[in-house]
Amino acid sequence: MGILVLGVFLQTALAQVGRNSKVSKGPRALGLLELAPNGKAHLIPITILIDGRYFDAGAYKAAPVPMALWSETVYEAVRTGVSQGLFTVTGALQRKGANDATEWLGEGTWQSEESLKAKAAKKPEASEPRGMNPDEGPPVLRRAGGAKSQSPEAPAAPVTPAQTPPVAPPSTAPVAAPQAAPAPASTPSPAAALPQEEKAQEEQPPEDKDRPTLKRGKPKPAPVTREESPAAASAKVPSTKTVPPSAAAKSASSSTSSAADQVQLIPAISDSGGPDPLPYTYSLKPEEEEGLRKKMLAMAADEVRAHAGQPAASTGASTARASSQRSKGAARKPVQPDFQDVQLRVFDLANMNEPELVLTASARMPAVPNEKESAGSGLQYMVTLVARQDVNGELHKALANVTDIQHLDVLPRLELIDAVDADGDGRGELLFREVTDAGSAFVVYRVIGDRLYPLFQGTPGK
Repeated sequence: MGILVLGVFLQTALAQVGRNSKVSKGPRALGLLELAPNGKAHLIPITILIDGRYFDAGAYKAAPVPMALWSETVYEAVRTGVSQGLFTVTGALQRKGANDATEWLGEGTWQSEESLKAKAAKKPEASEPRGMNPDEGPPVLRRAGGAKSQSPEAPAAPVTPAQTPPVAPPSTAPVAAPQAAPAPASTPSPAAALPQEEKAQEEQPPEDKDRPTLKRGKPKPAPVTREESPAAASAKVPSTKTVPPSAAAKSASSSTSSAADQVQLIPAISDSGGPDPLPYTYSLKPEEEEGLRKKMLAMAADEVRAHAGQPAASTGASTARASSQRSKGAARKPVQPDFQDVQLRVFDLANMNEPELVLTASARMPAVPNEKESAGSGLQYMVTLVARQDVNGELHKALANVTDIQHLDVLPRLELIDAVDADGDGRGELLFREVTDAGSAFVVYRVIGDRLYPLFQGTPGK
């Protein structure tokens, strides 16, 4: 009994260490930043968390503009939990999406993490007070409005009583008034500008003390500088879309030009009291990644065969059929799908050294020889597979999504965007885009054990 209690205590302690102790109280907004190669950025509002409940950020308090797109709201772009920069909302507009559906879009200014660090390093240092530097000599007092003082090397001779000129008797002639000094060409004094500021404050509506804030607790970013070219800025921020293995043999020039034309999709968080971002990457050796890739492709092949109506390699029916065929000397392996655009992402969402794997790919079933029609041989399938690896290295399937271009109305396609902390508890969630024939929407999943639980589910086409 004591060993069981000790094991539960250690597991709880590890979970607390792996997470950030600071939990967000909300409101906490989640959006998707679209970063173009020329440096322009737009924000798509996804969801907003208020008192533990998720709302559609594109519709919450949209009177006339959604709360997530209020002006001067600051979003922090995070890629797999690592900060990439700040986006400040300056305006909101609506655009037409798929099937003429309208969606809100935020406009604003973008500052990458590199530009913020460079600007902080260029801040001028505080100037040393005059007289503190020994090379400047002793301090010199100057009379305000008078002539320049004499050099310290030639001090003025003291005036003695004998040299004091006699005081002239008062004259009856009118004394000319001294010529007034010209007014300095400077900015108006604070006292002169005060009435204008008070007038501007009177014209503004009274501030609502209960208005929730979404701004990140960081200094307000300055406007984007032109010191850095857009091409250099886009090159510093890597794209979320990885190059498929089939394209690795292409020339460097073609790959560079294609990467420069891509619009990067980066999750963005706005929360005035949320925790600092944590990285959710999981480091693997090349041989370890190749082994996990083969295991995930084997699981994905079973899912594609099941969707196409062909028996999987591990089913009892296929085993019995294979044994009967071996007895006849005509054993045949299951048909292997042809995979393209395979992308494998590995995360450590809970920071507990138990990785979560997400594989996305497209597949086609090859035609079987000596058969007139092969099941699903002419269709293109889209596969999204999520699995979790335990401490023993075994993979446990948490989600399998397989569809084709003819059944998007009933089976949506899932596109992985990234891992992001949607609720501010320090644990990462998986952000997907759900694509149907009616449009697209966003869904946020939390991995618990061997299952995925939706925290937020958007409505496609709205």
